[in-house]
Amino acid sequence: MKKEKLNPFLLFPNKPKFLHIFMTLMLLYLIFTTFEFKTFESVSVSSILRNEIQNTHHRKALNFASDEAFSVHQASLHRKPMQELQKVSTLSFNEGDLNETGFEKDKFSEIQRDVKVAWIKGKRMWEEIQSLESENVTKFMFENQKNHSDSCQHSISLSGSELRNQKGIMVIPCGLTLWSHVTVVGTPRLAHWESDPKINVVKDEEEKVLVSQFMMELQGLKVVDEEEPPKILHFNPRLKGDYSGKPVIEQNTCYRMQWGSSLRCEGWKSRADEDTVDGQVKCEKWIRDDDSRSEESNATWWLPRMIGRKHKITLDWPYPFIEGRLFVLTLTAGLEGYHVSVDGKHVTSFPYRTGFSLEDATGLSIKGDVDVHSIYAASLPTSHPSFAPQMHLELLPQWKAPPILDVNVELFVGIISAGNHFAERMAVRKSWMQHKLIKSSHVVARFFVALHARKDINLDIKKEADYFGDIIIVPYMDHYDLVVVKTVAIAEYGIRNVAAKNIMKCDDDTFVRLDSIISEVRKVGIGRSLYIGNMNYHHTPLRDGKWAVTYEEWAEEEYPTYANGPGYIISSDIAKFIVSNFEEHKLKLFKMEDVSMGMWVEQFNNSTEVEYVHSYKFCQFGCIEGYYTAHYQSPRQMTCMWDKLQDKGKPLCCNNR
Repeated sequence: MKKEKLNPFLLFPNKPKFLHIFMTLMLLYLIFTTFEFKTFESVSVSSILRNEIQNTHHRKALNFASDEAFSVHQASLHRKPMQELQKVSTLSFNEGDLNETGFEKDKFSEIQRDVKVAWIKGKRMWEEIQSLESENVTKFMFENQKNHSDSCQHSISLSGSELRNQKGIMVIPCGLTLWSHVTVVGTPRLAHWESDPKINVVKDEEEKVLVSQFMMELQGLKVVDEEEPPKILHFNPRLKGDYSGKPVIEQNTCYRMQWGSSLRCEGWKSRADEDTVDGQVKCEKWIRDDDSRSEESNATWWLPRMIGRKHKITLDWPYPFIEGRLFVLTLTAGLEGYHVSVDGKHVTSFPYRTGFSLEDATGLSIKGDVDVHSIYAASLPTSHPSFAPQMHLELLPQWKAPPILDVNVELFVGIISAGNHFAERMAVRKSWMQHKLIKSSHVVARFFVALHARKDINLDIKKEADYFGDIIIVPYMDHYDLVVVKTVAIAEYGIRNVAAKNIMKCDDDTFVRLDSIISEVRKVGIGRSLYIGNMNYHHTPLRDGKWAVTYEEWAEEEYPTYANGPGYIISSDIAKFIVSNFEEHKLKLFKMEDVSMGMWVEQFNNSTEVEYVHSYKFCQFGCIEGYYTAHYQSPRQMTCMWDKLQDKGKPLCCNNR
């Protein structure tokens, strides 16, 4: 039988239909891919337009002054973060030149030798801190915190002799709380003759005046070793008066040696329309009726005289303090302020001021013309949150330093801070360090902290630095006269670790308006050397008093032009000059760091022209509206100013203290 050949077309009996279907599918594929490409293209165009609009809004929000600056920022959005910055200052101080006991006095000034000693001791302390294992650190901190908590007492009492042995200061370890009260039993001393230049100027005479006064002060912890501690309440009875010539009680607050507005009680009761404190008037009346200033008395003074009636002199209440007479004074912490009563009668009330809290009042000082017989403080808190620095620190990721993007840093801000300033640093983190210029890495800010004499504080600093990532340890033992070393460390860090175009130095109680600072910097021509701040011209050294400068320290009759220390900016070329001379031991150091900077800039100006820019808006004392920087701001004032800046969009002060 003949075998039939296999016909391949028999497998597909409907050959034309199959080809039609195949061609139809191919046509649909081509149409679909073409349409998809056009759709993608149109979506891409719309996305670009949308992103451009968003970038335009973002550009306006950041207030960039030039297209060049914006292009840098736009590129930074897609760049990876830089490597983590150093946490310890890399400023070098060659130990081979000197040893701790033998100094070449003809080569190094006294302050340079002090720096050397502080550097050697600090290096040893830092190595010891780093050598502690984490378990030992935790154990040490727990024991330290427990010891502090155990020191809190519900009540404290001192006799007069015990107070004198403590130099007139009663320590209140855990501060005050609501309705805490302090009772003082004492006797004002008899008045004595004294020459007071201020009173003499007012009275236009040079005779001595009778003086009898004493001061009772609630004090906080010292902010700087060489300064007086903050005065949370200053209560000053002047039995013989002052320039007014009549008995007066003056109350005030003082922070970083800057006084607030005084409240003077001069014998007249506070006005009816004046704010009260917990329902109590600020000042009670003690002026005699025959000395009344009321309009009614002035209008009818002639009537008793005309009818022959003798004017009977009565006292509403005499001045509460009398020379040689025992008094019992009670100070109470209320809801709205402090209340003072003497011998059971209310005398005055002082409203709380922004920046001071009850827990900060860790000491009561009494000095002046008074003999104290006893003091008794009661209703005190049994625990003090301020003893544990972590109670000041809010360990939240939102307060950590943002990652540094790979962009050109326009400004590096070095913030000088003391080791135990946990609250001050936290306030800066929660206020102006939240600025968008820092978030975008066009401004980088870091705290510069030297080592404290107490090991537990250094351990706290290390833990704080590890968590927040915004602290640079300068490994030397901190001292007020050696702040100048931190300034050099800021310059070194700004040029070597951050590579910033400009470097700013400020204090941890300085509020900084970064957008205004950047605007001031950009007004100076690109590539020019600059020195910006609140300039002092032709200032002369004080040769006597607390802040005296000897001729050995400063021989010239005038200081060079210098910017006030709370906030100033230099260009990176000046910073390089400073660091190079420091490391070669050619840089002259002076205990006033702002004067030192003026001296260094003047030396640099001899070879390269520097543009000096002066503005009073870099506030040296306190705050003014429209400020660039505001100094002596407490932690509460810092956050208050940031809130006002965000809510109202204006640089407003929080000056109530």
